[in-house]
Amino acid sequence: MSAGRVDDYGYLADGRTGALVSRDGSVDWWCPARFDAPSVFARLLGDDGGHWWIRPAGEFQVERSYLDDTLVLRTVFRTEQGSVAVTDALALDPEARGHDIGRNPPGLLLRLVEGLSGHVPMLMSYAPRFEYGRVRAYLQPHGETSISRATGSTLGMTASVPVRHEGIDASASFTVDPGRREAFSLSHSSTYHQREPMAVDVPAALADTVAGWRSWTAEHSYTGLYPQLVRRSALVLQGLTYQRSGAVVAAATTSLPVRPEGHDNYDYRYVWLRDFSLTLRVLSIAACPKESERLFRWIAEAIGEVGMDPIPIVLGVEGERDLSERELDELTGHVAVGPVLLGNDAWRQRQQDALGQVLDAAWLLRERLEPMPDDIRRLLRSLAEQAAGTWRMPDSGMWELRGEERHYVSSKVGCWMALDRAVRFGRVLADAAELARWAAVRDEIHASVLENGWNPRVGAITGAFGSDRLDASVLVMPLIGFLSAADPRMRATIDRIDRELTTDGLVRRWPDDSAGFVICSFWLVGCLALAGERDRATALFERLTERSNDLGLFAEQIDPDTGDQLGNLPQAFSHIGLISAAWRLTAAATGRPTPVTAVI
Repeated sequence: MSAGRVDDYGYLADGRTGALVSRDGSVDWWCPARFDAPSVFARLLGDDGGHWWIRPAGEFQVERSYLDDTLVLRTVFRTEQGSVAVTDALALDPEARGHDIGRNPPGLLLRLVEGLSGHVPMLMSYAPRFEYGRVRAYLQPHGETSISRATGSTLGMTASVPVRHEGIDASASFTVDPGRREAFSLSHSSTYHQREPMAVDVPAALADTVAGWRSWTAEHSYTGLYPQLVRRSALVLQGLTYQRSGAVVAAATTSLPVRPEGHDNYDYRYVWLRDFSLTLRVLSIAACPKESERLFRWIAEAIGEVGMDPIPIVLGVEGERDLSERELDELTGHVAVGPVLLGNDAWRQRQQDALGQVLDAAWLLRERLEPMPDDIRRLLRSLAEQAAGTWRMPDSGMWELRGEERHYVSSKVGCWMALDRAVRFGRVLADAAELARWAAVRDEIHASVLENGWNPRVGAITGAFGSDRLDASVLVMPLIGFLSAADPRMRATIDRIDRELTTDGLVRRWPDDSAGFVICSFWLVGCLALAGERDRATALFERLTERSNDLGLFAEQIDPDTGDQLGNLPQAFSHIGLISAAWRLTAAATGRPTPVTAVI
């Protein structure tokens, strides 16, 4: 069997990496050491990538859900013989912040099969493939554990049922009756720091993991509209967090295509400053404020003080800078659409809007940064100085287009935001003369954008100076306070984007984009809410949230014709958009004051 549609996958997380489980019970993606480490299961990207499935032997129907307030997945298979449930989880990393999960080792995948009714024949197929399928290691029985070692890693699969070893793979056949439970676990460790294979109490480890997730969600403080949707998206963002550093990756996967012909496949298992700063803001709305404070410190440590050279707009989860991109020939790609890429050459780009994103996040968190530490003050000052000194330069823009740099409106607006927030900090960051200089440059940027971004022939603000192409990135302008949604130029732009880039509520980034970009669609919700069209914004929001998969997960894009999720999953940007839009609708419905800070 081949990998299913992107919509078919559920997501598991443990505080350092994630796994994807298909509707038919197959773990098709897991990079156990950390998000961007080599995989041991990668059938998601090709049949030879490795898998571990457990499912009924005959035909079945599926219902699945997460256990409340967790990323623990429960899949119920219904067959002619009866029904059975499979509960899947990654045991929370024992170093995950704030949780006492001492009995579970790191790198532990848990699977519990429970008979619900009848007598259901089950099958298991275990086929690990190290290094994205490039390395195959023979299985060696070790008591009840099947051991594989390769490339410095050790996998130990334990099952409560008899297992057949078949060269490099293993399989099992068993039957479950009502009340009967069969337990499976898979541990990962470094071969050179070898643990003895240990017996895992799977039900107890699952209970620990559930308790760990719920102890985190108990700290949520969101009281606005759509609380369950916001809670789920906040959990997804938490599940994309590398807890040891506090970094939040853009997505848990690489190379899931956004178009049938491929080409735009990218590795998103890294930390973009833009996405990360937006995550800080929405977590301050949806969850415990302590999380956003801790995560901001990671930005300061990872970036350090900067000059006029481009800031590192994308980093590894422990602050790595060099993310050089390479193509993996051994895998054909998801549904045979390549290429499969490791690394991301966006690390070489200049993206000016990131300057504003970081300063805006700091402005939102200012009360939790008092008194402001010297390293954060130096960082914010240097970002403001870079915005003032480089805003006239072209860059690659927030969509990271490769090739010739341009004067993107969203990048200029990001520089404006950097200086606007720096000026708002006042004497905390600079003396009166510096503040006056920053304010003057800020106002110069504002005037330049309105003069050069507005295209009278198009009747809208376009994506770049001198361009006639619509670009949904300009929808951020009212959301960050650059231009009122009621301003005639902004209002005309919103209407034009709604009319020409939107299909059934899904907003494409530009006219020739092939699918709706999820966060752009949520930006339109926010713009409509700010323009006073609350009913229309609410209807659009509810239509968008119905487009998630059955577990509430969003990828990067959605095909407006088929409704299929496209791109890497789960996508932080998309879930950020949902939380922000819910907050905007709450503010519009309740009359709560909207803070100056951007929540986009």
